[in-house]
Parts: sequence; C-alpha cells; structure tokens
Amino acid sequence: MQVRIFKPARTAMQSGTGNTGEWVLEAEPARKETDPLMGWSGSRDTTSQLRLFFPTLDEAIAHATRQGWTYSVSEPKSRAVRPKAYADNFAYTRVGRWTH
Repeated sequence: MQVRIFKPARTAMQSGTGNTGEWVLEAEPARKETDPLMGWSGSRDTTSQLRLFFPTLDEAIAHATRQGWTYSVSEPKSRAVRPKAYADNFAYTRVGRWTH
C-alpha cells in the first residue's frame, strides 16, 4: 500500500500555527467505482479513511516500514515570520502615512 507522510499546513481560517505540529500518515486515494444501480461513486478501500498522527517524522517512517508500506515524504515549507509591534505604526521612521 502506498502512503504519504506530511505535515499539515495551517488553515485559511486561522492566523496561528495550530494543529500543524504533528506529522500525518495517510493512504493514497484508491480508484473510485460507480454503483451501477444508483450511480453513486465510492470505494471499497477503507484504509483511505485512515489518518495517523505522529509527533516526529522518524516515528511515522518507522511505522510505515514496520507495516510494509511504501511511503513518500513531503517536507513542509518554512514560513518567514517578521517580528512586528503595534508601536511601529506610529514610528517617525515610517515610510508611509499612518492616518486615513
């Protein structure tokens, strides 16, 4: 079975980095089948619903190799954090206007 290991990105609805500290192991999606009677699409593969969380990348890789799964690792992209302060809005060295 092919699995992928990645670190989830933050959602667009939050400004912080919550729920991004753990590594996630999830199975690659299987081929969908169409039900001939109703026309619904689905899969018989229940492992596609499985998501495992690990605190470190090494533990996730160890679990995948112990189960005999082939895996691919997606490294997270680092984000540049610029320190800001509210007082910088009113500094004399500010380049632009600070009033409306």
